Amino acid sequence: MRSVSVLVVILGLLFFAVPLSLHWGQEAHDDLVIELVPANSDGVPSAPGAAFGTASAAVIANELDGFTGWRPNDLPIWGPGLFADNNANRQLGILQAMRETVRVFKDHLTKVSSDDYDPNLVAADNLLRNDPEKWAFPSAEGRYKDAVAKLNAYVAGLQTDPPTSRPINARNVELIRLVQSWSDLLGAVHAELLSDTLSWFSVDNVFYHATGVCHVIAHMIPAIQIEYGREFKQRPILLELLSETESSLRKCGLMKPVVVLDGGDVSLLANQRRNLDAYVTESRQKLYSIREEIDK
Repeated sequence: MRSVSVLVVILGLLFFAVPLSLHWGQEAHDDLVIELVPANSDGVPSAPGAAFGTASAAVIANELDGFTGWRPNDLPIWGPGLFADNNANRQLGILQAMRETVRVFKDHLTKVSSDDYDPNLVAADNLLRNDPEKWAFPSAEGRYKDAVAKLNAYVAGLQTDPPTSRPINARNVELIRLVQSWSDLLGAVHAELLSDTLSWFSVDNVFYHATGVCHVIAHMIPAIQIEYGREFKQRPILLELLSETESSLRKCGLMKPVVVLDGGDVSLLANQRRNLDAYVTESRQKLYSIREEIDK
């Protein structure tokens, strides 16, 4: 009888220990630091496109190289259907935002009119389109690791003489496309967070998907500040708006409550999806202001 009691206690401790361990481990994992080569004193990047390519690769690699790795395709006992659903949904948000960011990088930031596409960016874009839930033939991890390799190859190609990669062209019209794309992503996140049809069981899924989207844009903004440094140096308001947007998005991307509560408007319990949406809405409005300022 005593052994049964000890077993129950051990199982009870494990029941709480596993989720808490995942929670604290995820908090540390989410606090990503990316080292970018700054522009020179005139605001000119050493290799236009290198900062953006480096940041893109680092965001993806961080989700593959962590202790738990890529979660959406894990087996049911350890996958998104049980303990890992928060991290899995966050990674799906990261993937969605990175797919769109790399697409604009390939289609617009490094391409003008009839110019050729950069082959490494084409490959990276295609590789990121792989099914995130496939665990073999091919695995999602394998494809996304290959995408990181292609992005790193793009950056390396900017350093050769002559460069073999297509640089960012630093035209405002292309930057507007990126800002609009990010605004659209945040608009979709906003709509999901405020949906009246969410069930209690799906609130945390939407919450963490939103943090993933915020995480990507927050870490790509410093790269934009480097790539377009010369243009922004003449317009300090843009640097201020970008910094404010990054700050809001970082707070959104790092929100990690122990339990996602969904209290009503006058409830004693928090409504954390609405709290998160405050950062999303603020960031989206600032992106609108950034687009209008660039378009002047």
